Amino acid sequence: MNYRITTQKELRAEFWAMFPTLPRKQIKDDAGTGKMYLTDTRCAWVDWIDSLQKGGEISEALASRATL
Repeated sequence: MNYRITTQKELRAEFWAMFPTLPRKQIKDDAGTGKMYLTDTRCAWVDWIDSLQKGGEISEALASRATL
């Protein structure tokens, strides 16, 4: 099957183009070992990835490994 988006780089670029007003601020995670985006941004990402996968625009494998 041919998917419209096949890489994480393409996913991230399209996400930020579609949601330019979401905060890009990152905060330290609870363990203090890394950074993560604010909750609104993370929720939008997960919902968007899920809709792309269910709509057949990305593979299930890409959906499960994609990170913002």
